[in-house]
Amino acid sequence: MTDVADLPDLPDLPALLEAAFKAERAAARKLVRSGAAADQASALRLTLERSAAPGALAQLLAERRQLRQADAARSAARTAARNAAMAARAARHAGPASAWRGWFDGSALPNPGRCGIGALLLGPDGERIEVARGAGYGNSSEAEYRALIALLDAACGAGARDLTIYGDSQVVINDMHHDAGSPLLAELRGAASALLAALGNVTLRWIPRHKNGEADALSQRAVRSMPD
Repeated sequence: MTDVADLPDLPDLPALLEAAFKAERAAARKLVRSGAAADQASALRLTLERSAAPGALAQLLAERRQLRQADAARSAARTAARNAAMAARAARHAGPASAWRGWFDGSALPNPGRCGIGALLLGPDGERIEVARGAGYGNSSEAEYRALIALLDAACGAGARDLTIYGDSQVVINDMHHDAGSPLLAELRGAASALLAALGNVTLRWIPRHKNGEADALSQRAVRSMPD
């Protein structure tokens, strides 16, 4: 049996545990169980010495420490980037209410399948326009886009200005916020963009589904009213 006294300058257990990989920690536990090492610290040192160059345990520990620090730095950078992106999205979707407000939602049953669209437009003088109708065949993203187009068309007809539109489709909202969106949605994006240009001051904002209840109910009603 190897005794701790035979291992000079033994690093403390936390340092060894930090340096050891999972397989090395498992190998050290086997050494203790078999009696080849007196305790966990000496077993870890023996295991790590086998991974190091002869007489280079200290160098191995330093290299492992640097690897963990680099991993931690990369993880922190990813977290910071993710938080910054979330903050940017929140800023883009936040803001005061405008004179006109609209909500849209689209459903495909099944997906892809028959599409139903729902939209609600509210004006500053009590105007209320609802849209609930079938919109052909397609997938859920196409249904959402058709609902947005229907809402924009209704806004044009009502002479809406200073309009904020809310939808729970991240696909559609993000697609409209990028110059080069999905090529599969290019035709629908073009139609929506033309209506946006005609309306002028329009802001698109994403909202979670539970805040889009009225438009969702209108789209669901449209899907249920369509023949199978």
